[in-house]
Amino acid sequence: MPKTINKEHTLDSVYSNVQLQKKFFHSGQTKSIEFRVKMLENLADLIRSNEEQICEALKLDLNKSKTEAYVTEIGFLLEEIRFTLKNINKWMKPEKVKTAKTHIGSKGYKIAEPYGVTLIIAPWNYPFQLQLAPLIGAIAAGNTAILKPSELTPHTSSLLARVIKEVFDPSFITVMEGGVETTSHLLEQPFDFIFFTGSVPVGKIVMQAAAKRLIPVTLELGGKSPCIVDETADIGLAAKRIAFGKWTNSGQTCIAPDYLYVHKDIRNKFIEELKIVAVDFYRQNPIENEDYPKIVNDRHFNRVRGYLNDGEILFGGQISDEKHKIGPTLLKPRDMSVSVMTDEIFGPILPIIEYEHIQEVIDFVTSRPKPLALYIFTTNEEIERAVTDSISFGGGCVNDTLMHIATPYLPFGGVGESGMGSYHGESSFVAFSHYKSVLKQTNRFDLGIRYPNAKNSLKIIKRFMK
Repeated sequence: MPKTINKEHTLDSVYSNVQLQKKFFHSGQTKSIEFRVKMLENLADLIRSNEEQICEALKLDLNKSKTEAYVTEIGFLLEEIRFTLKNINKWMKPEKVKTAKTHIGSKGYKIAEPYGVTLIIAPWNYPFQLQLAPLIGAIAAGNTAILKPSELTPHTSSLLARVIKEVFDPSFITVMEGGVETTSHLLEQPFDFIFFTGSVPVGKIVMQAAAKRLIPVTLELGGKSPCIVDETADIGLAAKRIAFGKWTNSGQTCIAPDYLYVHKDIRNKFIEELKIVAVDFYRQNPIENEDYPKIVNDRHFNRVRGYLNDGEILFGGQISDEKHKIGPTLLKPRDMSVSVMTDEIFGPILPIIEYEHIQEVIDFVTSRPKPLALYIFTTNEEIERAVTDSISFGGGCVNDTLMHIATPYLPFGGVGESGMGSYHGESSFVAFSHYKSVLKQTNRFDLGIRYPNAKNSLKIIKRFMK
């Protein structure tokens, strides 16, 4: 499959596609549960029937192994669809709420309604999963969707465009490939909702464009996610789970541990264990390992390689310019102001800092922008509570990494600079829905005290409203 260059869409083409979807949405077809269920089933069938082609595209774009492609992209989506189909009927039902004493005789409801025509902009690091996971919520909530895949993963982008066109009417779901020009044209359109996954700088551009039209947004961004290992942690298990979280997809994961704080009493022992695990997972020479993912392109490869100059390499550091690979690397940063400690790394380099008291770590993390994820390895419940109560973060794990994203029962999202809004499971349905409030008042009687001509109304009202 040759590498392709995505053609940009014109402003007229983008406008026409948005208007086509607006017309389809206003026809009301997306609102029935039968339609939504059928479309979700079609999406699952699309994924299953194209499994080999999906794996091939991900191999070409990121050198992902079939196992990693299935676990982090294909299987993830199928499980999300299964969960949604199981629960959609319950989510769609109007929810009855209690009424106040001042509303005797009335009934209150919350009704989930779709926003309308939505735009879903995906990143390049999990280009299939992060394009379609939000789409599951959009379909379940009754919206239409225009999908904008990343131009940095052209094989996956091309595949998405082809298979979506084969299965779905473009007036319901369509893919618009392209780069910055196409994205700019899309952001000029009157969408009803925008879902963006990507970097903080681009997220700010998306939010600024949405603000001009007062379009609601969900922003799934990133940042520097800390990982803490205290002296009570299970060192062997922690090393395996941190290695898994950091070096899956060669570190190109928004919730990967970005830097590691290790208690001084176990620092040396933990580093040695992490080295053993890295070799066990990725072999002695990982850049020759056919299943070890590559850095997506020249620009990101050179950016990540530059971080190797920010401190002492404790392990790894192998580089292949030809293959765009950098081996799993442990780094002692020169100081806390170097780029590897201020930028989101998005690569396989793991800075390691030792600490003595947990308050040092809390003070450092809280002095920086709020992270998308946080991980703490400890068997001390006081330390666990001190960290989780003191630090604001999007989500995370105690004694694990990444796995909080894999359960549909937990919302996933950021806070502050790491994003706004959340999705997965019911949270995806909520993200793509507006909850309409309806009060149904009784006609059997009327409380006259609310009217301006009522006698002693203030005295009576004060009994209820105090």
